[in-house]
Amino acid sequence: MKSRENLVRLKQFQVNEKRRQLLQLDMMIAEFERMAGDLDFQINAEEKKAGITDINHFAYPTFAKAARLRRDNLMNSQADLAQQRSAAESLLAEAEAELSKAEMLESRDGKMREIDNDSRSAMIG
Repeated sequence: MKSRENLVRLKQFQVNEKRRQLLQLDMMIAEFERMAGDLDFQINAEEKKAGITDINHFAYPTFAKAARLRRDNLMNSQADLAQQRSAAESLLAEAEAELSKAEMLESRDGKMREIDNDSRSAMIG
């Protein structure tokens, strides 16, 4: 029953790969969050320096406008990554269920082999 062992190894690999993808998404989300926080800090500092917080004001700092745009883009990307993470969690749960099923089948096959070996030994002995 080597095929069951190979199936379990394949399913374990798939589960590990899904976990790695989930971890990678978590790291990217955290990095985007950190970068957006840095941009917020820079925006606030620029607004404080200029004394203008109204983004529609004609003298609103250009750097602050550009930083706001970058921050908004990061936040949109972060939201997209959160959706991808949710989908990746579902795929991981499916992969874990398939692994569990394959492990149960391998376990059952192992027990059946033991029973067969025991009955053969009893017949010979």
